[in-house]
Amino acid sequence: MNVALLIIMGTIAGALALGLMARRGIRMDLEQWSVGGRSFGPVFMFVLMAGEVFTTFTFLGGGGYAYAHGVAALYMVAYTALGFVLSYWLLPPVWRIGRRHGLLTQADFFRVRYDSKPLALLVAVVGLVSMIPYLVLQLKGLGIIVQATSYGLLSPSLSVWIGASVMCVYVVVSGMHGSAWTATVKDVLVLGIVAFLGLYMPWHYYGGMGAMFDRIGQMRPDLLTLSTSGFSPSWYCSTIIISGLGIYMWPHTFGSALSAHAARSFRLNAVLMPLYTLVMILAMIVGFAAIGQVPGLTGGQIDMALLRLSIQTFPQWFVGLIGAAGLLTAIVPGSMMLIATATLVANNIYAMVFVPRDRARVGRVARMMVPVVTLVAVWFALDSSISIVGLLIMGYSFVTQLFPSLVASLPARRIVNTAGAGAGICVGVTVVMITVLTHSTMATMFPALPAWIRDINIGSLALGLNIITMLAVSRLSGARYSAKA
Repeated sequence: MNVALLIIMGTIAGALALGLMARRGIRMDLEQWSVGGRSFGPVFMFVLMAGEVFTTFTFLGGGGYAYAHGVAALYMVAYTALGFVLSYWLLPPVWRIGRRHGLLTQADFFRVRYDSKPLALLVAVVGLVSMIPYLVLQLKGLGIIVQATSYGLLSPSLSVWIGASVMCVYVVVSGMHGSAWTATVKDVLVLGIVAFLGLYMPWHYYGGMGAMFDRIGQMRPDLLTLSTSGFSPSWYCSTIIISGLGIYMWPHTFGSALSAHAARSFRLNAVLMPLYTLVMILAMIVGFAAIGQVPGLTGGQIDMALLRLSIQTFPQWFVGLIGAAGLLTAIVPGSMMLIATATLVANNIYAMVFVPRDRARVGRVARMMVPVVTLVAVWFALDSSISIVGLLIMGYSFVTQLFPSLVASLPARRIVNTAGAGAGICVGVTVVMITVLTHSTMATMFPALPAWIRDINIGSLALGLNIITMLAVSRLSGARYSAKA
C-alpha cells in the first residue's frame, strides 16, 4: 500500500468519524435531520452552500472542460456568479416563508404557495429526476479521483462503492449536521490544494502564466476564443442563463437555504461567495497547463486532466492530499443530495400517498430511503460514457424548469395560478426529456436556422415554452389572486 492510498483511506475514515460525531447531543427528528433544525449561522451556511456548488464538477470538470474546450469553460465562473447575485434577493423570502410554515423541502414550498398537493408532487418528481444525474456526477468523480490518486490500487468501481457507503452511513445517522461538519474541513483543504495547483503548474512547466498561454496560442489557438459554431457566444450566454437560474432550484441547495438561522446569512454569503469562483478559475488553469503536458485525452477522459498532470508532477504523499481533497468534493455535496432526495421521497411522496399518523414515521422512511437512492446512483455511476460536465448541464436543464413558477409564487398579488405553474413545468420538463432521450439539439431540430440560433442551449427553448405556457394558462383560467402569507 502506497502513501497516497494511506492518506485517502485516512480521509475516508476521518469523514465518516466526523459525520457520525456531528449528531452528539442532538435529538435527531426529521427537522434536525433534513434542515439542521434551522440553526446554522453564517459560517455553516457558507460552507454548506460552497459545499453544494463546488463539487467534483469544480475539481475535475473545470480543468477537464478547459483542457478540451478552452475558454468556453469560463461559463462556469459566470453562471455561479449570476446565481450568487440572484440569491441576494431570492433566498431571504424563501427562508422566511419556509420558517413560518415549517417547510422541509422545495416541494413543500410549492404546496404552500400554490395551495396544491398535486403540484407539490409534480415538483418532487422533477426534483428527483434532476437529482439523480447530479448525485451520479459526484460518484463518478469520486471513482476517477480515488482510482487515479491511489495509482490504480483501488478500481473506480470499488472507489464508488466505498465512497457511497461512507456517505450513506453518516447521512442516515447525522443528516445535515454531519454534512455541515465535513463541509468545513472540505472547504479548507480544497481551497488550499486548488490554489496551489493553479499557481504552481504554469510556473513549473512554462515559466509563468503568460508563457503558458503563449504556448497554447501556438499549439491550439482555437482554445483561446469562442468558436463561431458549437461552443459559440450564443451557446455560452444561453448556458450561463440556464445554469445561473437553476443554481438554487436543486432540491439540496433549496433545502440548505431552509436550514439557516436568519435571512442575513444569505445576503452575507451572496457578497462573499463570488470570491470562491476563483477556485474554479485556478482549476481551469491546471486544465490549460495539461494541454501541452498530457496530450490525447478525449471523451470522458478529459476529466482526468488535473489528476494526470498532478501525478506526473508530485510525489505520492502530495498526490494523496490531492486525492483527499477531491474525495471530499464528492462526499460532502453527495451527502446533502442524499438528504434532499430521501426527504422528498418520504415527505412529499410517501406522506402524501399513505398519510402517516406522525412525523416520526416520515423521518424513519426518509432514512430508509437513503440506501435505496444510493444504490440507484451507484448503478448509474458505473457507466463511464459521459463526461462530468455533460451530466451537470443535462441536470440543470431539468431543474431550471422550476424557476419561473417559484419566482411567480413570491409576490402576495400574483398573475400565475396553480394550473399555469403546473402546465409550465410539465411543458418545460417534457421538452427537456424528449431532447435528452433523442439526443436532440437546436441544430438537429432546426438545421435551417442561423448558426447562432442553432447553438443555443436546448434548455433555453424548454424554459421559454415553460414561461409562455405558464402565463397563457394562468391568463385563460383567471389567475389574479392573493397567495398565502
